[in-house]
Amino acid sequence: MIEKALTSADVEFVTTLHGDEEVSFHVLLQPRGEQADRLLRAIDDIALGELDEAVREGKTPEGEEAMSTGERALEVSLTALRGAGAEAEGRLLEDHPLDALRAVVDEVGADEVIVLTDPHYVEEFFHRDWASRARHKVGVPVLKLFSHSKA
Repeated sequence: MIEKALTSADVEFVTTLHGDEEVSFHVLLQPRGEQADRLLRAIDDIALGELDEAVREGKTPEGEEAMSTGERALEVSLTALRGAGAEAEGRLLEDHPLDALRAVVDEVGADEVIVLTDPHYVEEFFHRDWASRARHKVGVPVLKLFSHSKA
């Protein structure tokens, strides 16, 4: 589960996690503009010392614009994973992302879930981040990773 396009560092990291084992990825992208309100995002930016980002939170795409941005981010991520030699397919999430995640885990018989996002300190502190919530929902191990760099 991701919230923005994977960077090349992210792709290298996730595709090498299991060494030479053959893995496939089922990428679910939940655009960030749809999952967290602006205040929480701004607090996270301030906690990370990114004051310029906090000021720009009002310009984060939401609604249809976020979905369009999300579609592009998903395609970029899938292309990058496939370019690294991994089998990858994916879908954009609109509603009930944890239910969709659970359904994909069941459908494909996933061994684990990787949640790769930027840090979200407020949500993490209250265990409301995607990884913490998924651990109670999906029935397989959930690995929380932070994106290596900005997309």
